[in-house]
Amino acid sequence: MARTESTMLPLGTAAPDFHLPDVVSGRTISLADFQGKDALLVMFICRHCPFVKHVQNELARIGKDYAQQSAGIVAISSNDAQAFPQDAPDSLREMAIELGFTFPYCFDETQDVARAYNAACTPDFYLFDRDRRLVYRGQLDDSRPGNNIPVTGKDLRNALDAVLQGRPVSEQQKPSIGCNIKWRNSSAS
Repeated sequence: MARTESTMLPLGTAAPDFHLPDVVSGRTISLADFQGKDALLVMFICRHCPFVKHVQNELARIGKDYAQQSAGIVAISSNDAQAFPQDAPDSLREMAIELGFTFPYCFDETQDVARAYNAACTPDFYLFDRDRRLVYRGQLDDSRPGNNIPVTGKDLRNALDAVLQGRPVSEQQKPSIGCNIKWRNSSAS
């Protein structure tokens, strides 16, 4: 299991725009779809990664727990689906349905969106405020496969709650750790 840390994009970075197909509805999802929301959580995940499998039920819970709040959530898979068929759109659709995701799950076939966000691993989390400025990037919580720490989503939930309550998010943030994004060619990794 390769361990890759998130790149920790600078706080204050503007959210890059995207236009990606939702694997469940087929609808194109973009940054504009979240206009008016006080927070936007962008998650880079996939189906096959053991780090994502370890937290996927918590990701589904977060979607349900924040569905009635002013928080937009979108998941994106940017992995090379030819090399990793479990991360192809049909398989991602099955994952979203099985887990009961209440948020769009998009497929980034060109991998351009992952590059724009400087995403490095799955899972990788980016939380933006109402002005779509980055206020949190990093881990879900301290749990990792095999470390026996319960999956709570504590770090990400604390950041989400702060944004939704108009409080500053702590700048003490730990990088996420997961599998590297599976780039289509080695020069991009």
